Amino acid sequence: MNFNEYLDEDMLSIQLAHRLAGALNTALETQERAFLVVPGGTTPGPVFDILCATRLDWSRVDVALSDERWRPEEHIRSNTKLLRERLFVERAAKATHVPLYRRAETPEEVIDDLAAGIEARLPIDVLLLGMGTDMHTASLFPGGDRIEEALSREAPVLVPMRAEGEPEPRITMSARVLNDAMSKHLVIMGDAKRGALDRARSMTPLQAPVAAVLDDIEVHWAP
Repeated sequence: MNFNEYLDEDMLSIQLAHRLAGALNTALETQERAFLVVPGGTTPGPVFDILCATRLDWSRVDVALSDERWRPEEHIRSNTKLLRERLFVERAAKATHVPLYRRAETPEEVIDDLAAGIEARLPIDVLLLGMGTDMHTASLFPGGDRIEEALSREAPVLVPMRAEGEPEPRITMSARVLNDAMSKHLVIMGDAKRGALDRARSMTPLQAPVAAVLDDIEVHWAP
């Protein structure tokens, strides 16, 4: 784990957006397409605001979420809504969205089709993750109903997940898929999340799922 500390959120967002764009450009130098995977939630929004305007061949970039809440994309809790409003704009409007949601009552009904769209693009070239103060990343939640399966080396590409306190089912990329990314980044803000990350380093992945993805990762933190 390599820890990068920034003076503030603005500096982090600028520098991290440029790092992600640079990694995508590097991938596109040697292959026809690049696969970018990003988180939802509130933290990455400012990074997306800058990344969407960077100069690279976005028409050759496929973008997927690391996880999604099982809500229609127009819903306020939809991570896809965040992508459409803050990443798929300006130059990045030319990117191809690889969905993690399709209208169905439960993720189990359509998970095979969604997984096929992801699997065709693996491995991930550039991965950005977030983390909660409970030490979850993507929708790998401590105590999640299928967390052991999602952390397994034999895990499928996508795993449905339900967790106590979460108002809807989730769908998440497994730790195996996330760990195979060529360029891995974790963005966190504030002292509470830095403390949580420090604790996670001495815990098992079942206790602190983010611990499952910390090998060879670049951590980006601002107070």
